[in-house]
Amino acid sequence: MDRQAAVPTYVLPDEVRADVETLWRYHDMHHELHRCDVGIGLGSHDLGVAVIATRLFQAGLFPWIVFTGANAPTTIERFPRGEAVHYRGYAIEQGVPAEAILVEPRATNTAQNLEYSRQLLAEHRIPVKSVLIMSRPYQQRRAYATCRLIWPEVDVVCASNPLELDDYVRSIGDPRRVVDMLVGDTQRIEVYAERGFAIPQEMPDEVRAAFERLVAAGYTSRLI
Repeated sequence: MDRQAAVPTYVLPDEVRADVETLWRYHDMHHELHRCDVGIGLGSHDLGVAVIATRLFQAGLFPWIVFTGANAPTTIERFPRGEAVHYRGYAIEQGVPAEAILVEPRATNTAQNLEYSRQLLAEHRIPVKSVLIMSRPYQQRRAYATCRLIWPEVDVVCASNPLELDDYVRSIGDPRRVVDMLVGDTQRIEVYAERGFAIPQEMPDEVRAAFERLVAAGYTSRLI
């Protein structure tokens, strides 16, 4: 057997691991989950959003799910019918009743995910005082900050499929893509607040330093 071929290919480079772990921890809001009026699954390339939405629905944390998302260049091949539509299909296959799922198929960014979901829930006359937002692990902080700005009257908690960093990288199958997305979302915490798209949030010095080192190392494809 060729030992070289047996080496895992979906692993983070050792030289950036510590900085990636710093950003990974920063974006996890570590919210204590509780029952909410609705769960909102934000569309992306990551089917883990549908996985955690299904699991939390079946655990009784919300009676309704909204899946929201159209397509992006990174998702059109994987989810050709649209992110939200594919998420709904997964949830139904796992036993979630179709009548408990609403689909919002137009949103192409996080603000639209939340605003269009809000409109959809109002159209269905579903009262909402609390939301549980489910996203990619590194999107939690940005989703929270966006929701607090555009939907300030609701209580919001965030969750993601609970994978360790290495398990998440393996599930995506592309370490560079994961690091690029982490770096991009870190930049957006400050840039989106400056542009009025989200509330400001503190960025510790160690997070800023890790971000800058990863940018210098070339993880820049998702920067604005």
